[in-house]
Amino acid sequence: MSAHLYSLPTAVPTSPADLAGPVPPIEAVLFDFANTLFRMPPTEEYLGWIWAKAGRDPETLDAAAVAEQVHAAAKLPHVVAAQHLRDTSVEKHRAATGIWFAEVPAFRGIEDVAYEAILDSENWYPYDDTEPVLRALSERGVPVGIVSDIPFDLREVFADRGLADFVGAYSLSYELGVEKPDPRMFLKACADLGAEPRRTLMVGDNAPRDGGAVACNLRVLLLPAEPKVGERGLDAVLRLVG
Repeated sequence: MSAHLYSLPTAVPTSPADLAGPVPPIEAVLFDFANTLFRMPPTEEYLGWIWAKAGRDPETLDAAAVAEQVHAAAKLPHVVAAQHLRDTSVEKHRAATGIWFAEVPAFRGIEDVAYEAILDSENWYPYDDTEPVLRALSERGVPVGIVSDIPFDLREVFADRGLADFVGAYSLSYELGVEKPDPRMFLKACADLGAEPRRTLMVGDNAPRDGGAVACNLRVLLLPAEPKVGERGLDAVLRLVG
């Protein structure tokens, strides 16, 4: 582990009075985006969108075979290496994904269409409990922020789903030039919400990235890293907020 990561737990010092005092209540919540509040469609539907946009005959789509090509390409060493820090800019993400999709035979000639499928807000769906939980937090007066490693503006996605009014701050990697678990991702969201980190909860599904919020004295709720559909289990947030 790097010296940088070892230094994170002391990056945000806590006063002696706070150390000796009671644990403060949670007064603000930060959420990861992908696989926490929103998900992409099932593989067959995602690939069907690409085939339709590319003008290909849907009868030529073998979704299982194409999905296998995509997964196999993602494991190639040079593809894995290209993904490093890809979400720190629009250009890096497009280039990294281009290297990946170039290794998918079924995408040959339609790599740009396949890439656009990732960016299109219609291909991102909120979980069934996303809106109820965000609404409940809003009704309780609990401010909410989004902290995401992402190469595009999530404000449009939330607006398209009628959820924009529930979000008070966005900390997006492509705008900041850093990715989680960099403390700046979490601290910016807290600052924009006017929230004290020790009174803020970070909710995500990736232990190394989202769990990095503990270095900033936030509390963290990690959801199982599984391809959930339907409800995500976000009601746990409401129990923690109280």
